[in-house]
Amino acid sequence: MNALAGRRIAKVSGTPGKTRMLNVFEMPAYYLLDLPGYGYAKASHTDRHAFRHLIRHVIDRPRLTGVLWLLDIRREPSDDDRAMQELFAERETPVLAALTKSDTLARAARARRAAELRSALDLEEDQMVVTSAREKEGIGDLREAIAGLIQKSPGDPGLAPGVSLPPGPG
Repeated sequence: MNALAGRRIAKVSGTPGKTRMLNVFEMPAYYLLDLPGYGYAKASHTDRHAFRHLIRHVIDRPRLTGVLWLLDIRREPSDDDRAMQELFAERETPVLAALTKSDTLARAARARRAAELRSALDLEEDQMVVTSAREKEGIGDLREAIAGLIQKSPGDPGLAPGVSLPPGPG
């Protein structure tokens, strides 16, 4: 989120899964809703259930433009990832997957992993952007893809739509 904003708007922890509540960030043309991790978070069963309920509530919002789904390019989709993809499909929620941490793979491996993840999660090529916050790779492409997602929104153009950000594993 910090790379996307071009400045530090969110605290970054060395331990994944620290987000425990809904955090809202106002961007120039939209809102980012940072939700708790649904799978990786080291949380109790009760907390994980509450996270899933919160995510479902946000996905059901009528003004939701789409979901920016952060997925670690190095990881295989988990059962939770697949369940989220099914939830998005059931609700016909527009999805844009940002594959994070691409700098950890060789360039040739990035394209192969992106294709594998696209296939595994049944996403179209235009629904996926390979990124690296550390190297600032793909961040401009991600901004453009978000702008495209917002422009496709059937909502009121006079109001800032919401883009939700379930962090996923990573």
